[in-house]
Amino acid sequence: MSADTNRVLCCGENPFIRLSETDGGPETTVASYWRNVMSPAGPGHVLYLNSELTENSWRIWSDNIAMTRWLQETIQGVLIPELADLDIPVEEATFEKDGDPHRFYTEYVTAEDASLSLTWFNLGDPLMIHTQPGTGAGERPYGVNTVLIPAAGTRLVMDGVQASGRSWERDRDGRPFSTSALAFCESWTEVR
Repeated sequence: MSADTNRVLCCGENPFIRLSETDGGPETTVASYWRNVMSPAGPGHVLYLNSELTENSWRIWSDNIAMTRWLQETIQGVLIPELADLDIPVEEATFEKDGDPHRFYTEYVTAEDASLSLTWFNLGDPLMIHTQPGTGAGERPYGVNTVLIPAAGTRLVMDGVQASGRSWERDRDGRPFSTSALAFCESWTEVR
């Protein structure tokens, strides 16, 4: 066993939800949730959300604005270029979780003017993904090592209203997957 030669940027969790009304149709909700235990800007949580529940524009909730902006300037801004916009306001929030990754998992986000829950259920077999910096879609400058747990069922609720659409089954490298998944033990890297 040998050590990865790349620099570790951050590690933690990055579960996501992507909903659409029809299989392959336009996404009606995109949620990217981060719980970092380590990053250059410290630990923290952030939810990036674009949905009909947010009037089809990005909203951001966090308990560490420095980490949130660092993600936007690096990894999250590469994954979703619209989120590289540092003019999107960041709202203060608190974060809690419940459940276990064998049955269901819920993240709760509470802010002054919003209450959200993101739930993943009907969970599939975990997949271990490892990519090197400079590979993958668009030859991303970052690599990632993560355990993805596909979720056939998801629910995102904001202020008592559930987001429309649903998650859809996918195939990833010959394995059952979904448009939504839990992502645990996630470490992002760059070339040293």
